[in-house]
Amino acid sequence: MMILNSLTIFSSIAFIFYGITCIATATMKLEFIRFGLAPYRVVTGILQIFGGLVLGISWYYNFPLLASIAAGGLSLLMLLGFGVRLKIKDTFAQSTPALFFCILNIYLCYKYFELAEVVNV
Repeated sequence: MMILNSLTIFSSIAFIFYGITCIATATMKLEFIRFGLAPYRVVTGILQIFGGLVLGISWYYNFPLLASIAAGGLSLLMLLGFGVRLKIKDTFAQSTPALFFCILNIYLCYKYFELAEVVNV
């Protein structure tokens, strides 16, 4: 359980931080232009902040189903981000963070889904 808690806190803080930088920094503005997704930068940042907050709050107040939904949404966001990185032919090193956070949040989604007793394995 300690690992799940640590990974949840890590993911939550990372997405809140990254969402803020996505909205507020000139570097991310240029990155979204490079991605060909400039109109979606603010929406992406808001979704990252919202997902990170919901994941953290649902962990803190012990709502595993909501945590599972938040982690699932974040994993989808990162899967799409990884796809964009592949499409624009970024290097593997540039694409790795999106893939890492996708896999991490798939794991969190599954573990919280189990805790919500929705899955009978």
